[in-house]
Amino acid sequence: MKEFKTVALYEDENHKFYLLGSSEKEEEGIVQVNQYVVVDGEEAALLDPGGAHVFARVLAEVSEIIGLERVKHIFFTHQDPDVVSGITLWMSIIPHAKVYISNLWTRFLPHFGIYDQRKIVALPDKGGKIQFSSGVSLDIIPAHYLHSTGNLNLYDPVARILFSGDIGAAIFPKGGRYQIAQNWEDHVRLMEAFHQRYMTSNVACKKWVDMVSRYDIEYIAPQHGAVMPREIAHRFLEWLRNLKCGVDIINRVYG
Repeated sequence: MKEFKTVALYEDENHKFYLLGSSEKEEEGIVQVNQYVVVDGEEAALLDPGGAHVFARVLAEVSEIIGLERVKHIFFTHQDPDVVSGITLWMSIIPHAKVYISNLWTRFLPHFGIYDQRKIVALPDKGGKIQFSSGVSLDIIPAHYLHSTGNLNLYDPVARILFSGDIGAAIFPKGGRYQIAQNWEDHVRLMEAFHQRYMTSNVACKKWVDMVSRYDIEYIAPQHGAVMPREIAHRFLEWLRNLKCGVDIINRVYG
């Protein structure tokens, strides 16, 4: 069984971006997920903290980085249970935190046990910002139909990291997981089938790639799979720009 430690993808005196540690044991029979924490000064934001089954582990990892009273923001890319289903647990221990999610999915939150909407920031299609007290802000940007109809990503302009949610996901063979991608040719083979099936269309892919290409990206950090450093990240963008997927290849599904 592999154990993965928390990794600081970016770190300076005031600002840090962490990929949290995990274990392959918790992934047996379920979807592997990554969780991230952005720390700015004395505040923190959780990015897709995940489902109930990883709550105890993520809680312990976050607590080692920063006091829970300083976690002010929780960002969800979309509505899937591997993203959102732990929300009731998180809101029970950090009720002061604001929750950011697309306005398309706020009505789904009661199904996860969240009935009080006062802490929910319902984001419009164009996205928005998470503002830290220091003046630093994280950019919430559109990623619609990749795969969710109300999908959002997040860009950290200090760390120059794009948190891409399901975009950039890789599916590892048993025992083959790694945290940081090192070889493009090997890594793309683990991404291809997922993107062909889950991404909606090449039109949506091109729109997203054109938009995020305006950002200075040091890492792409997906919710599943491995973090892609600069060179591999840019090769991924060019690959995705030309990918036929979803409705482009719908006959493969119907046979």
